[in-house]
Amino acid sequence: MATAKLMDFDKALEMFEPVLGFEVHVELNTKTKMFSGAPNPANEAYHAAEPNTLIAPVDLGLPGSLPVVNATAIRSSISLGLALGCSIAGSSRFARKNYFYPDLGKNYQISQYDEPIAYEGSVEVELEDGTLVQIPIERAHMEEDAGKLTHMGGSTGRIQGAEYSLVDYNRAGVPLVEIVTKTIFGTEHRAPEVAKAYVQTIRDIVRSLGISEARLERGNLRCDANVSLRPRGQEKLGTRTETKNVNSMRSVERAVRYEIQRQAQILADGGTITQETRHWHEDTGTTSPGRPKSDADDYRYFPEPDLLPVRPAPELIEELRAALPEQPVARRRRLMAEWGFTDLEFQDVRNGGLLEVVEATIAAGAAPAAARKWWTGEITRIANAQEKDAAELISPENVAALQQLVDAGTLTDKLARQVLEGVIAGEGTPQEVVDGRGLAVVSDDGALIAAIDEAFAAQPDVLAKIKDGKVQAAGAVIGAVMKAMKGQADAARVRELILERAAQ
Repeated sequence: MATAKLMDFDKALEMFEPVLGFEVHVELNTKTKMFSGAPNPANEAYHAAEPNTLIAPVDLGLPGSLPVVNATAIRSSISLGLALGCSIAGSSRFARKNYFYPDLGKNYQISQYDEPIAYEGSVEVELEDGTLVQIPIERAHMEEDAGKLTHMGGSTGRIQGAEYSLVDYNRAGVPLVEIVTKTIFGTEHRAPEVAKAYVQTIRDIVRSLGISEARLERGNLRCDANVSLRPRGQEKLGTRTETKNVNSMRSVERAVRYEIQRQAQILADGGTITQETRHWHEDTGTTSPGRPKSDADDYRYFPEPDLLPVRPAPELIEELRAALPEQPVARRRRLMAEWGFTDLEFQDVRNGGLLEVVEATIAAGAAPAAARKWWTGEITRIANAQEKDAAELISPENVAALQQLVDAGTLTDKLARQVLEGVIAGEGTPQEVVDGRGLAVVSDDGALIAAIDEAFAAQPDVLAKIKDGKVQAAGAVIGAVMKAMKGQADAARVRELILERAAQ
């Protein structure tokens, strides 16, 4: 695949205005699928399941099978719509979206078209410097997910070059809410940052509602980013591309930036933009053509004849509205003030996707500074090395328990890092790792004094220097004692005892 020519980003923004739009798909964490009784397990169980085992006749489109709407999915969809500032339709209808694809057994998807459950909303997103941007929401509608293709025989795992493909219908029928923005103007040079912040905000909202695990790397949350450019001073919108299923916050930002640079160069060279879907390639940071983008007419929408309209009771809507959590921007600002973090300290937590686990660690008894230190430091380092999510490695309760051992003087910071490794390795709770590895700080002054006396005997000149008032020479003795104690001594207490012994 030839590498596309890219225009410098700043130059592209001088010549063209970027226009954005986003379609974010949220997988709901209901116990069963959208229109069948097939199980819809959580991430770990889903990924552990054998292909084509989490299925029912409806998911495969078998003759004679009829869909039944998942009531919990409807409640979750209404809650999400309300959290997005949308109006909730008194009556909404499912429709058939017709297209052929191998992982869509029925050859159509049950979705919503002109009668969505939620419409006309707005969500406030916060950029890294605190700037607030309003993103207009056109609609949020319910639908079912398709299955998944695995391409076999090629070197890349993609369809290009594959010898054949296998279909897994486990994901077919999983409940989805698709959130569609209106056209977004005025983002200018901050367009990539706005894209990232918007997806982060949607993730924060659905997690706070408890309706989805919202993990991009697992596909619980998927973003399709629409980008078009129009020459400065022109009213007519340019032709858009839709970059599909970008699977990380950083990649959303990179994909939007890349498309702006790619499209700008094509237009500057006198070319035209093809309206199409494009695939994002994480390894190269580029997009490649997918398929021509269909308009609504091409899907031949018509009302789903096997499902009645959804007519939520006004009392239900008000019940769900009253249960809405705090909005993400307000919540972040409240937590930052409560925890006493600077803007920079809070960005480390927020941008790392660690806000929930840090909050839970503090709730479990750790001081805010200590919780932040563990999650943004050692835990993130280990997670990056293992290519895992930090929250997968250790629970907030165990991090709080680890810090409590440090606060009690049972562990030094160095020993605590060893205990952390043991907990992550599955050796038990922090206290169990301490007991199992024998890592507690030596608190017996007698043992410490014996080690100090040995160090003095080996370094008599150091003792003389300390007696002469050169207390900085104590560092050599502290090092010798810590080595003798295998790091299991409180360095501050060792220093106190050294000065006491030298004064005798």
